[in-house]
Amino acid sequence: MHVRSFQLSDVTPVTELLQTALSEECFESTIEPFSRQLSWDSDLIVVAEDEGEIVGALIGTIEKNHGCYFRIAIHPEYRRRGIGRGLVSAMEHKFQARKVSGIYVAVDEHNSFALPLYEAMGYNENQIFKSVRKLSIVG
Repeated sequence: MHVRSFQLSDVTPVTELLQTALSEECFESTIEPFSRQLSWDSDLIVVAEDEGEIVGALIGTIEKNHGCYFRIAIHPEYRRRGIGRGLVSAMEHKFQARKVSGIYVAVDEHNSFALPLYEAMGYNENQIFKSVRKLSIVG
């Protein structure tokens, strides 16, 4: 497994991954922010590859100089293999390189399942936004 920055050629495979990994409702609420983040700053999207296939993606954003994890998606067949941890770590490095004043997890009804991952990586309740609606990429 290899984690890397998003490339323009990843649009279709990442869109397909989001459709496979997320519920239909979650996908619908994710695709527009994904597109916005792509146009604003595609460097804040990271992907995980396994043998050339994209099996994970993490969409991040920066809001008022705070790094924010917006949505993580792991292909169902690749879950529980450390891919989420690798994606979060890679994004954390990107946020730190940009000298954000803090890093937060945006949580809504669609991604609360990922909270244990973030908590295991040291994020606590003070670093969790309970609403993604306030993020600019959500609109």
